[in-house]
Amino acid sequence: MLAHLREGETLLIHGGTSGIGTMAIQIARELGARIIVTCGTQAKVDAALALGADHAINYRESDFAEEVKALTDGNGVDVILDVMGAKYLEPNVQSLAANGRLVVIGLQGGTKGELDLNRLLTKRAAVLATSLRGRPVAEKAAIVDSVLEHVWPLIEQGTIKPVIDQRLPITKIAQAHDRMEASEHIGKIILTMTPADHV
Repeated sequence: MLAHLREGETLLIHGGTSGIGTMAIQIARELGARIIVTCGTQAKVDAALALGADHAINYRESDFAEEVKALTDGNGVDVILDVMGAKYLEPNVQSLAANGRLVVIGLQGGTKGELDLNRLLTKRAAVLATSLRGRPVAEKAAIVDSVLEHVWPLIEQGTIKPVIDQRLPITKIAQAHDRMEASEHIGKIILTMTPADHV
């Protein structure tokens, strides 16, 4: 929503099989965008393609910026949804098309990076960053209203479906963390609570 992705534009999603990534693929597909994602295993590449990504890049096997360049005939992508932050800053800007928008929503790869600002100027690119943390309640409510208006109907229709990797009782929280830290999950891991879990 922040990047105003339009039909026919190309979107690069980092972490394409994360909970956010799997939803972003489906929403972008409904908007009519061309979708490129990065993933860390062949199983995740396959899952992203099955969800509707047009291309999935295994970042452990190839340089995603070079792959994006090849996939876009050197033009780059219109929008990047980035959860990595500093680690991907330079290759992200390299991967942007003219008038591209880089949307930073996570900092898994660090908070401090260095960038040649001339790259942004020559591409007339924008770097946008957003988080729910620290927002006033009224702003959070406006975001919820927007999701209810634009996304929720697609969920109700079954057009978009949350991807659930596993459901585990809260007593197995360590197992859930281990699976996430090993980057083995595709979609969300749900922790469930029963009355017995409260004892």
